[in-house]
Amino acid sequence: MTRSIRIPFNRASFVGRELDYLDEVRASGDYAGNGDMTRRAEEILTASLDGATALLTTSCTSALEMSALALNFSAGDEVIVPSYTFVSTASAFSAHGARPVFADVRADTLNIDERHVDGLISARTRAIVVTHYAGVGCEMDAILALGERHGLAIIEDNAHGLFGTYRDRPLGGMGDYGALSFHATKNFSSGQGGAVIAREASAVERLRNIRENGTNRAAFERGDVDRYTWVAQGTNALPSELIAAVICAQVEERTSIQSRRQMLWERYAEALAPWAREHGATLAHVPAWCDPTYHLFHLLLPDEATREGLREHLLARGILAVSHYVPLHSSPMGLALGGRVGQCPVADDVASRVLRLPLFVTLSDAEQAEVIEAITDFDATP
Repeated sequence: MTRSIRIPFNRASFVGRELDYLDEVRASGDYAGNGDMTRRAEEILTASLDGATALLTTSCTSALEMSALALNFSAGDEVIVPSYTFVSTASAFSAHGARPVFADVRADTLNIDERHVDGLISARTRAIVVTHYAGVGCEMDAILALGERHGLAIIEDNAHGLFGTYRDRPLGGMGDYGALSFHATKNFSSGQGGAVIAREASAVERLRNIRENGTNRAAFERGDVDRYTWVAQGTNALPSELIAAVICAQVEERTSIQSRRQMLWERYAEALAPWAREHGATLAHVPAWCDPTYHLFHLLLPDEATREGLREHLLARGILAVSHYVPLHSSPMGLALGGRVGQCPVADDVASRVLRLPLFVTLSDAEQAEVIEAITDFDATP
């Protein structure tokens, strides 16, 4: 029987001047990428990154793949990645010659456990990839120190964390490369879209070439060369001006979007804390030195049976709450690439117990109150 969903997990929406900017692009007749809307969006993103530079891409996956191309892996190279993350955090690198080595995550933030990374580094390791889960920063001081000590590149998968900070430094802008997402489920959405980030000027220029199918077209458009040609391995990762227009309008509204999401997040935390204590559940955790993006609010239930019971209870009331990643180390492809069952026990544990609640900027107060009421009506005791 199909159940009617009245309160979805996510609802993407226009929040500012999206239609105005789309009309500007339509009127210009220039729909191809790297026009005025692309530059405007990149300027806003770059201004938030404390010296790093952002370039728009077609997706966060393409941004991660561009960083893999920039690192130019050789056969046998390895990249350390968290097991509890979206597949492209690993596949972007395995598709370009590096074998992912799966690291376990912390039980509190669900971020990569920096205490376990050192033991995974070998003579073949070229890079460490982190994911800022839920927009809460990883322990970047420790990760960056490992990178410096072993001569490794650091890549930040910051799909959840745009405009968040770790110890007052911007997420996505601390490592050698970073990646952003503007997917429909993210705080700032163009349906699909992303951005790649780099700190060094030479790396930025390399990424410009990679984004344009490996050509030096960017130099040609600046007038530095009289024609452009193929100079490196690359990909077609430049989004259209239509996508850039929506991204531009969304990030212009970052203060109001983040403020609303924070209000909703904090209301969940306050209202559900007594129920969580009574039922042995754990709420989302944010260290004091992190300024999060309030990308998602999750519960960690005592066990999988309780998680599924609550999910079904909410679904019966027309509320969609969802689990999250299947740990990569035990996935069919992860096993084929050297992962082992039981390799990351914390990732296995949290994956079986996590439940994400509806959280999006147009979630009304009444809708959230209904979610909270439904949860507090649920009795997890046998």
